[in-house]
Amino acid sequence: MAEQYVGKAETMHDLLDALDGHREALRYTTRDLTDEQAGLRTTASELCLGGLIKHVTSVEKRWGAFILEGPSALVGVTDMTEADWARRADEFRMLPGETLAGVLDAYAEAARRTDEMVAGLPSLDVTYPLPEAPWTKPGTRWSARRTLLHIIGETAQHAGHADIIREALDGARSMG
Repeated sequence: MAEQYVGKAETMHDLLDALDGHREALRYTTRDLTDEQAGLRTTASELCLGGLIKHVTSVEKRWGAFILEGPSALVGVTDMTEADWARRADEFRMLPGETLAGVLDAYAEAARRTDEMVAGLPSLDVTYPLPEAPWTKPGTRWSARRTLLHIIGETAQHAGHADIIREALDGARSMG
């Protein structure tokens, strides 16, 4: 049996397919909820379902910009102001006037842009240095591929959080 190598298009398809599966799992946790329920904290954490979707939307936007623009698209944590930290904290909660439908629409738009951006990349191999952060070794560089894997990981992790929050809310589970 001859070996086959996966080309750029297949690799991009595989990455986006994995990401879309985790996106769907996250969205599914919000099925049949009201805006109020989407904003409820059901565990000891500050997390709510609507806030998790807002955060993952922000993750896709930020890291997608990094893929295209490099480190100038990200603010290093050492450079963040109090206002930056407050905006980041607001990503994890439903704010007055926000609706679950609006949060889901914004997520769908971010996902669409990410998918289009990835499909249009000439290569997954271009790398950029990461901004300084306490958890990043100096000189660390990420390729578009590595950055997409980070987006996939963030989405999967938060889909798991969302499943726990939803089960604590009303007993509904994503699986099983």
